[in-house]
Amino acid sequence: VDGKYHPVDSSAQSFEIAGSLGMQEAVPLASPTILEPVMTVTITVPESNMGDVMSDINTKRGRVLGMTPIGNNLQQITANVPQAELLHYATDLRSITQGRGSFKMEFYQYEEVPGNVQQEIITNYKKAQETKK
Repeated sequence: VDGKYHPVDSSAQSFEIAGSLGMQEAVPLASPTILEPVMTVTITVPESNMGDVMSDINTKRGRVLGMTPIGNNLQQITANVPQAELLHYATDLRSITQGRGSFKMEFYQYEEVPGNVQQEIITNYKKAQETKK
């Protein structure tokens, strides 16, 4: 915070090193957390598949917001689900509903990743960094 530039002793590299060391000390003190995008998903499914779809939403860390009958034995489910859990959702939903379900999603907000998932992300990141060495 109180650094000064001196033409003889200062260089870009010394400021980069000082900045890096400062960050290494400050970040753990700030209690950082990982955020993830959460999507609002609207799923249209036959009533006969409601239970399986609801169960699948729960396994994806989703929160069901509501269910609405829309006629022709169809139900519309609205849920908030982390985007990371929806990467293969089109295939999953097709499998659960034998191709009779559909969905749309839009960004809702960022939320803190649960502690156990954060730990998994950090572990995977560290492993990836080790393989680069």
